[in-house]
Amino acid sequence: MARRPRRGVVALLGGLALALTAPSLQATAATTATSASAPAAEGTGMVMVLDSSGSMAGKDGSGSTRIAAARKAVGTVVDALPDGYPTGLRVYGADKPRGCDDSRLAQRVAALDRAGLKRAVARVEPKGDTPIGLSLRKAAADLPRPSGGSIGKRTTILLISDGEDTCRTPPPCKVAAQLAASGVDLHIDAIGFQVAGKARAQLECIAKAGNGQYYDAPDARSLARQLQRAGQLSADGYRFKGKRLRGTATRGGAPAMVPGQYLDSIGPNEERYYATDLDATSTANFSATVVPQPGAAVDDLDALHTRIAYGTDGVCQSTTEMFAQQEGATPLTSGVSRVPAQSGTGVCDKAGRYWLVVERKAAKGSDAARWPMELTFHVEHPLKKGVTPAQSEPEYGAGGKDATLPTTAPKDVTGGTGFNDARTLHQGVWRDKVLPAQTLWYKVPVGWGQQLRYDVEFANEPTVRGYGAPTSFGGTQVYTPFRAPVGSGTTEFVPQVPYSGRPASLSMGTVPVAWTNRYEGHPDVIPVHHKGDFYLAVTLGAQASRIAENPQIGVVLRIAVPGKEKSGPQAGAAVVAADTSRGDSVSSADETPGGGGGWSTGRVAAVAVGGVGVLLLAGLAVAYGRARRRPRADGGNSDPMRGGSW
Repeated sequence: MARRPRRGVVALLGGLALALTAPSLQATAATTATSASAPAAEGTGMVMVLDSSGSMAGKDGSGSTRIAAARKAVGTVVDALPDGYPTGLRVYGADKPRGCDDSRLAQRVAALDRAGLKRAVARVEPKGDTPIGLSLRKAAADLPRPSGGSIGKRTTILLISDGEDTCRTPPPCKVAAQLAASGVDLHIDAIGFQVAGKARAQLECIAKAGNGQYYDAPDARSLARQLQRAGQLSADGYRFKGKRLRGTATRGGAPAMVPGQYLDSIGPNEERYYATDLDATSTANFSATVVPQPGAAVDDLDALHTRIAYGTDGVCQSTTEMFAQQEGATPLTSGVSRVPAQSGTGVCDKAGRYWLVVERKAAKGSDAARWPMELTFHVEHPLKKGVTPAQSEPEYGAGGKDATLPTTAPKDVTGGTGFNDARTLHQGVWRDKVLPAQTLWYKVPVGWGQQLRYDVEFANEPTVRGYGAPTSFGGTQVYTPFRAPVGSGTTEFVPQVPYSGRPASLSMGTVPVAWTNRYEGHPDVIPVHHKGDFYLAVTLGAQASRIAENPQIGVVLRIAVPGKEKSGPQAGAAVVAADTSRGDSVSSADETPGGGGGWSTGRVAAVAVGGVGVLLLAGLAVAYGRARRRPRADGGNSDPMRGGSW
């Protein structure tokens, strides 16, 4: 079998491309329709902590008061939250003119009661001091407790304040760090309403220490927008699935894996080992997906590394995936496979004990929380004796960057929260909306001999006035049915594009599916060796929360599945009759009718990078690929669930 390099080349280059380009944003304020959704997972929930101190009685600059703006903003966010999502309200400084113990639970955390929350916030009258540290500590106790051993049952404290803590004991930033360190299930977001100087610095510290995000709200409109974003991101978290499995720090005592799906967690610069026994002829496919809090602090070189180990210190294969940007964390997946060589004589072709090793690499200053991690393990048995597989398909061909894609009017769709509830799409044009720091997930069935090719287009949106910070980014990635990412190690496609509020697009795709692709040498060809649901993820950078005027940003996907589907992987397989009854429709139960937010049915022109930048990136790709290449040691769900919160 040919050598296989590590991944991550173009993921890194996408981040560098952002540094070589620069651009600004616009949209119509759209109220997100409230819709019924799946019940919230046990142990999840959010408590809003509202500043009701004396300063909130002051003017907000628009002829009203800050507390009136806060009441309206709370009403906006509760209208946008999913039915049943556990939500509560705590207020401080609302009951007496002075007192550092003035913190009260105004509405307990329970299944969403929109009317009750609006009544509770309407009764709040600003009076006293600002005991933020005490209120954070009490808010943590207000939240539901995840059951023992649960993974990914996230809870949120959402702090809204117009000033710094006036009590100083307990110190709010220290309290946030203590709460965040108590487990993987809690994060603290902070919204600064018309703050500056020390007050803003303290709220930023609270968010960073609490594994959360800071949102700046200089006026009443931005307060409502940022509160809605933070609330929806909290409610729309990744839906995990799998059996609990606790990896070990070394090979000794590593838990045994059989084919299936598992849940664990991993800390910064930590390794986790999992053992399995493999035969001499089957292909073993592993994946690891980490799910940080959206927008958590990461460095562009922070990475997830997977490898398959054997013997005393041997390594069969290894793969590395990087964030390739510094705006904040998103889900990150690394896939690795043990593919026996055609000769069957390689060291990693023997039956015996192997280990999946997952390593999280983090720079100083990156998020220190443990991240929930989802693992998958699939085994592919060899073809039946006497069956000759079709030849490999290592070229993009008709599915390359110049492929012709559908241009029909877009149909509304709602993306999933992750692999487990990814929304099924077929060839056609689809329209969705994405929040800053959010990743939407879809899946497209691709058969033998077919390939997936798609464009992602980010909408023309109204921008916040006076915005002058660097541009954000839009990104995408495509994954095989075994969750191996492809499309980042080639110059055919680039997984990121700068986004400033103006139209921006990028392309992505795979080579045709062929059994013998597993014996090829390119990292974007090897994994494309089995038919099934190919996943595509669409991400908007966290920085877009400082650019876009609307809470969500429009996104269009143009999907094509080039090639005629074959009945099997064998040479000479018959062509499967096309299913004309399906078309490009989706079930109406999952459709979200509504506005297009500045969309037309015409295609968006791709953002171009200057010629010097392209040459620089190409040179870096070659150098990086050569430097990180590691050879083999021997030389060579059918009914999708609806996405979480909409």
